[in-house]
Amino acid sequence: MARSDGSLGALRPDRLARRLVDLLGPTGGAARQSVSALALNSTTSFAAGAMLVGFQDTWHNLSPLLIMVPAAIGLRGNVFSTLGNRLSTAIHTGTFRVSFKRDSVLDQNLLVSFSLTLVMSVVLAAIAKVLGLALGTSQDISMLELTMVSGIGGLLGSIVVAAATVLLTIGAVRYEWDLDYLVAPTVSTLGDGITIPALWLAAQLVGGHNVDSFLGLLIIVSAVVIGIWTWRSALDLTRQVFRESLPVLFFALILSAFAGVVLQRQENLLAIVPAIGVLQPAFVSSAGALGGILCGRIATNLHIGLVSPTLMPGTQARLDASSIFGLAVPLLVFNVFGAWLATNLSGHAAAPGFWWLLLTSCLASVATLAFVATLAYYSTVGAWRFNVDPDTYGTPLVTASVDFVGTMALVVSAVALGLL
Repeated sequence: MARSDGSLGALRPDRLARRLVDLLGPTGGAARQSVSALALNSTTSFAAGAMLVGFQDTWHNLSPLLIMVPAAIGLRGNVFSTLGNRLSTAIHTGTFRVSFKRDSVLDQNLLVSFSLTLVMSVVLAAIAKVLGLALGTSQDISMLELTMVSGIGGLLGSIVVAAATVLLTIGAVRYEWDLDYLVAPTVSTLGDGITIPALWLAAQLVGGHNVDSFLGLLIIVSAVVIGIWTWRSALDLTRQVFRESLPVLFFALILSAFAGVVLQRQENLLAIVPAIGVLQPAFVSSAGALGGILCGRIATNLHIGLVSPTLMPGTQARLDASSIFGLAVPLLVFNVFGAWLATNLSGHAAAPGFWWLLLTSCLASVATLAFVATLAYYSTVGAWRFNVDPDTYGTPLVTASVDFVGTMALVVSAVALGLL
């Protein structure tokens, strides 16, 4: 009998809770920081999902604008998550100082982040237009008008996200927070909550007037001039980050735009099963934030020697991955409940119902998280092996891929369960 009690001792609630805390991070403080940031990320994503569904008339009337929405959100996260990861690495390696001098690490990173935002916003508009034409989507908005919406919406959102990233970095230095566990979910939070209304506000300027085309042309010219200047900058860090970021951000935009293609082709999803439409931003944002955390941890540990760039993940890399899976379990339930509640509160019929929504999310999560963990490790290690900054390459590849893979997983799961 005593032997039986001993074997069941591991199942005691206090020991199970201890194991969960161990999974959530290397320390209790890191676990609390991660949970808090991810919960905030999901909460604002519910509002973003409600806006995605609520603004469906705008997306429908200004086609192919909807193709651009997920990629615009992803661009904000890709640019500023990598900004935060680079600053985190600088903190961990002792090279960071809070300074806004022109040649400081902080100022150079901010400069290149806004340059990338403007340049890639123009590229995004072109990608959305080309994909819309290739798919035979109705063309209710011109290329210059689409550029105007992308550029103005992108810059509006980036100001808020950049300010938050700087404040978070200063807080990390002052209060010894681990920025790797905070920056990805926090940037995802603001990216979701700010980008959709910013794009919607910019879209309200579209009226078929000459001023729309003029603003679009002005943004294109500005992007070309600023892009050339940044490419040839005398500041080494600015020039290096800009040149290394362009190809990976371009590839990331294409992947994220395919998530928009899925939404554009399944536009009836927002009307038939609005709860899944509300869940979509939180689902892909959470998966991207978890992937960003993992990329940040692996990149930092590569720099300080705790992780080796081997084909098979080592002990520390597996430990970092296990923390991501531990965080995903409570986050999944929280996201489903929040999406279901937000759908009810927004006045839509909460189809497909809580339990069907939970089952759909569970099926989609299994495929998405397995993909996230694999890509996060190999993209970061691959960047390290090719002697480029893993902070610049890992997170954009993961978050952009998750935009498409996560959205597809949700749609396929809903179809498999007979909800669509």
